[in-house]
Amino acid sequence: MNPVTAFTIIMLIWTISDFVAKKTKSVISSLLVAAIIFIVGFKSNIFPEDLLTSSSLLTLGQTVIGLIIVHIGTMISIDELKKQWKTVLTGVAAILGIATFLFAIGSFFLDQNFVIAAIGAISGTTIAVIIIQEAALASGLVLVAVFAVLISAFQGLIGYPLTSLILRKEANRLKGEYRAGTLKVEKPVEHKEKEPKTILPKAFQTTAGTLFVVGAVVVLSTYIDNITNGILNTFVIALLFGILLRALGVLKPHVLSGIDAYGLMMIGILLIIFGPLATSSVDDLLALIGPLCIAFAIGVPGSVAFSAIVGKILGYSIPMSIAIGLTPLYGFPGTMILSQEAAKSVGENKEEIAAIEASILPKMIIAGFSTVTILSVVVTSILAEFIH
Repeated sequence: MNPVTAFTIIMLIWTISDFVAKKTKSVISSLLVAAIIFIVGFKSNIFPEDLLTSSSLLTLGQTVIGLIIVHIGTMISIDELKKQWKTVLTGVAAILGIATFLFAIGSFFLDQNFVIAAIGAISGTTIAVIIIQEAALASGLVLVAVFAVLISAFQGLIGYPLTSLILRKEANRLKGEYRAGTLKVEKPVEHKEKEPKTILPKAFQTTAGTLFVVGAVVVLSTYIDNITNGILNTFVIALLFGILLRALGVLKPHVLSGIDAYGLMMIGILLIIFGPLATSSVDDLLALIGPLCIAFAIGVPGSVAFSAIVGKILGYSIPMSIAIGLTPLYGFPGTMILSQEAAKSVGENKEEIAAIEASILPKMIIAGFSTVTILSVVVTSILAEFIH
């Protein structure tokens, strides 16, 4: 296909996907809409099989994935993680619950490769799926790669309504405490970032300079991966470098935000996960419906059970603990949207709404980053080594 035509078609697909996501407040994710369009397009032969490769966006995504992971690392504040250590531990329990239930129970119904793919995809988002895909495709397991895509596409449909119901219950509990005067009102979360600062010279704060610095970090991460024979995964090292360099003031928070090429880079990254859809048959996709249902039916209860137990031990209510445990199903900005909606739906005046939101929102934001951003990448990188 003509490269410009392929590029234009993909931009249209993404425009439609983003429009639907915004209209439904992300209950229907852009990833799900795009997946449906690509599946229908490829299987009906409306889209040629080389649509993604012809656009050159697939190559772009594969090139810049490391840069995006460093960027994700710079989104994480070590101080905030320390402050919300109970939330982090509850999130850790959620990931362990997903893995434990799927290995202990899911193995009776699913092949080991599908179990690993399910753990990675349910506990994380795009990056975790890409890690699974790389391992699966390297072993010629196209169906396993597609399976991870489908989980990632549909998990928001489960996570959003469940979390919405549970957070409303928590909000009602907090409203009772607020009216009784027993709710400790935390300082509201500031959504506006302070002016980002970096110790880098001005020359390295331009688009090209920033991309050079972040690219150098990825090159170093790849080198460490190579000299350790893959024991230290490139993606994990890049993520840790992002966190560390932000803490040291070398890279500013959200380092790639505002970079001219950032939006296009993100689309390139997201397109990677749709690659296997072009070569899979309709029968293959239908055969994955059963495993998909099994993965959610086992993995989600595992997350709920472990997070509820650990959260309760740490002093959180059961609803708050479960809500934290469900954040791997959608991550940010869903964590923020659902927290705000719960507070507004229950609070009856500005003061109540602010108090409820200030109690829920910090936990949900940190939960999303600690589970989806950090833990899922580390856990998936380890488990992906066992796909064969």
